[in-house]
Amino acid sequence: MDNVGLRVALVHDWLTGMRGGEKVLESIGRLFPTADLLTLVHRRGAVSLAIESRRVRSSIVQRLPFATRLYRHYLPAFPFAIEQFDLDDVDLVISTSHCAAKAVIPTGRARHLCYCHSPMRYAWDQFDAYFGPERIGRAGTALARTVLARLARWDRDTAGRVDRFLANSAHVAGRIGRYYNRRATVLHPPVNTEFFTPGDVSPASYFLVVSALVPYKRLEVAIDAARAANVPLRIVGSGPDEARLRARAGAGVSFLGALNDVELRDAYRGALALVMPGEEDFGIAPVEAMACGRPVIALGRGGARETVVPGLSGTLAAAPDADEFAALFDAARGTSWDARAIRTHAESFGTARFEAGFGAAVTDLLTGAGRC
Repeated sequence: MDNVGLRVALVHDWLTGMRGGEKVLESIGRLFPTADLLTLVHRRGAVSLAIESRRVRSSIVQRLPFATRLYRHYLPAFPFAIEQFDLDDVDLVISTSHCAAKAVIPTGRARHLCYCHSPMRYAWDQFDAYFGPERIGRAGTALARTVLARLARWDRDTAGRVDRFLANSAHVAGRIGRYYNRRATVLHPPVNTEFFTPGDVSPASYFLVVSALVPYKRLEVAIDAARAANVPLRIVGSGPDEARLRARAGAGVSFLGALNDVELRDAYRGALALVMPGEEDFGIAPVEAMACGRPVIALGRGGARETVVPGLSGTLAAAPDADEFAALFDAARGTSWDARAIRTHAESFGTARFEAGFGAAVTDLLTGAGRC
């Protein structure tokens, strides 16, 4: 798109790993190659070279002890930190937000487009998954409830700083409507279908999870299902829930940590199916797996209902229940999946489609489409 002379700032919650949100950021960044990048915390070397090569400005959270590792512990400081960024010389603010980025304060003349991965999950409908008594005790839950109630009000009240919302799924657009009372246009995230392609090898015997290791992903369901079905399970990713999940896993579960793109593509190609037992806002990993010709076994809620076509590209479970997932594992092993048809379905989520849609949204905003 033509953005000559347009001064743009990209705002992202944190740069501590190369997950789905960072892949979206990378794609948006191609449209605005000279834009500065603002973020709460930046762990150098944790994201792609395309992101690292930008001028990155971190917030005051970066100066706190062990911030690149323990940044989630500083959640109460995020509102103050995100509001301190100086955007006086910016014409267009683009935030990619699932936590605080959308609350950045633009100047009066700047327009603000937010690509929203989700309203702040733990402050709204996933509090118990993160801060329930079984995780942090009764006293901790009571304290967290007070803090998160304040954050929820702040999250709601700062939605007015955004001129236009794009949502990564219809599921998230619905949440934006409920919690922010704002409309959002759905633009599914980009998937690099030119890189993630079917391989020449036959699938191995394992099932695969690709996910951040955080509570709402419900990875214990996949672990218990693999044990019940007596199948190997490989888990790609890292996160604060790793110790708990390792303690729950048996000998048939392998934790592979973070993989580079080539290693990840090989993992997809060799899997019988990708497993997604939690409710996802969208879920890029399932589409990457489908681009590699592999089916997906997912919870039939949230973004999975927009990406997985039952019988064509995978199956959907009615509940996050280990026995049901185990039965779907058995069924998947006995199904002859059409890798070409799965791949064709995934191609509709390609990067070119996303970048064209995002560019059009920016043009609409700058030429007077205004708030929505």
